[in-house]
Amino acid sequence: MPRFAFYDHLKPARQRIYRASDAIERIDIGDVTALRILVPAIELALAAGRRTEVERACQALVNALNAQLGTPPVRVRVLEKRPSDASGELHGLYEPEDNGRKARISVWMRTAQKLQVVKFRTFLRTLIHEVCHHLDYEHYKLEETFHTEGFYKRESALMKKLLGETA
Repeated sequence: MPRFAFYDHLKPARQRIYRASDAIERIDIGDVTALRILVPAIELALAAGRRTEVERACQALVNALNAQLGTPPVRVRVLEKRPSDASGELHGLYEPEDNGRKARISVWMRTAQKLQVVKFRTFLRTLIHEVCHHLDYEHYKLEETFHTEGFYKRESALMKKLLGETA
């Protein structure tokens, strides 16, 4: 399987983690329907621009996924305006558990420049992307989380499942 260019610059131990991540292409979920029915609440709250409701709906989805997979909880924060700098806008951030502080996912619901509510699919993909980082640590027990082809395949497959699309 082709690897991203930075792979060659990793130390052997990190290359092993990278290859382990790359080999995982999907997330086995027992009851996708139970997750799928939670997604419209995110879409509706996002369309209405109601941050608190978006956050609550995202947390419900992530909690349900963690419950099915037996993974530890992660706190979801939905924030208003995306932070930005000369390199671009930050869409989401995963912060793993650290010294007793529960893992946290932050996603932003408005663009940095025009403060427009982010399109639903973009927002959901960002949330799922950050969830995949959580699963790398907590479900797959990887020591590090990399953006491998396998990672992006897991993200894409989970998105399709949640939206009821065929692979």
